[in-house]
Amino acid sequence: MAPVEAEQHPRTALALAAHDASGRVSPIRISRRDTGDDDVAIQILYCGICHSDLHTIKNEWKNANYPVVPGHEIAGLITEVGKNVKKFNVGDKVGVGCMVNTCQSCESCEEGHENHCSKIIFAYNSHDRDGTITYGGYSDMVVVNERFVIRFPDGVPLDKGAPLLCAGITVYNPMKYHGLDEPGKHIGVVGLGGLGHVAVKFAKAFGMRVTVISTSPEKREEAMETLGADAFVVSSDANQMKLGCSFRSLSMAVKGTMHGILNTASASMSMYAYLALLKPQGKMILLGLPEKPLQISAFSLVTGGKTLAGSCMGSIRDTQEMMDFAAKHGLVADVELIGTEEVNEAMERLAKGEVRYRFVIDVGNTLSAASLASSPVPAL
Repeated sequence: MAPVEAEQHPRTALALAAHDASGRVSPIRISRRDTGDDDVAIQILYCGICHSDLHTIKNEWKNANYPVVPGHEIAGLITEVGKNVKKFNVGDKVGVGCMVNTCQSCESCEEGHENHCSKIIFAYNSHDRDGTITYGGYSDMVVVNERFVIRFPDGVPLDKGAPLLCAGITVYNPMKYHGLDEPGKHIGVVGLGGLGHVAVKFAKAFGMRVTVISTSPEKREEAMETLGADAFVVSSDANQMKLGCSFRSLSMAVKGTMHGILNTASASMSMYAYLALLKPQGKMILLGLPEKPLQISAFSLVTGGKTLAGSCMGSIRDTQEMMDFAAKHGLVADVELIGTEEVNEAMERLAKGEVRYRFVIDVGNTLSAASLASSPVPAL
């Protein structure tokens, strides 16, 4: 389909916003910027619910700029393109992840690691270049610079693919950059939630041996029989943390056997028992963002020359690579599709860990003027 040059006009969008630390969202009308020369306008069809959405709308990180329109797992169709846009056409299936702009001139940006830019502009709750606050994907449309838009490959559905824009790249990136994507290596995955279940899928696609480490014994069958993990360890069981336990090998040792661990947990914890699972020179990569500081002993790192590292999202280049890898291997997130009227209930369930494994909002079918006609919708 040939490009359709954007008309220069501001527009009003429907959205769901949180207005205070209660975290409850309600319909609101927001303004979206003009579609600039380098921008694309996207009709949002689906948006995943990330745990960071919950942290932000409840102001648990003390940085909420209310009203907050969350959402950085955005999937939809391009409806307009700016006159300088070369990569996309109207009708293309695309996504937007955690960032919507950077300075584009610092060392990180020039090296293709714009996710580390000190002036990064996040998809929501961030200060845009014009001083306004960005609004996320719990909305019916968004305007984004084309450099920060991801193409959905054929074979990746928009609803189940949306969580890959955050959860997918968050686990794929550290595997790639820390050498944990090599066939035959043993990797541990702490936590079997939105990030953890995708981590298992990617690790198995890389040909790795995977042990899931969880506080929930009831997740054993899901981890092994559904997701294909090789072993499952209950982290609260000291014997299992030392000896291991699985359906396939009841006495398979795990202590000192792992080349790396992806820690997706958002809860504060002691690192000692987890670091003991690593081989000498093994790597623990932190992906979750607990509210309280972690507990760690220097001896558990120094002994064996182990590494404790963090990883945040991934670059646009790596995100597109991840999406293409997912298409090649048939990888998608396991999702529960919900309507906009169910978001507050979903947030309560998410806080309790009652989701398998990612909520995705059916924005295209449930967020419309008609569906909200029975109640007044305030405007910003």
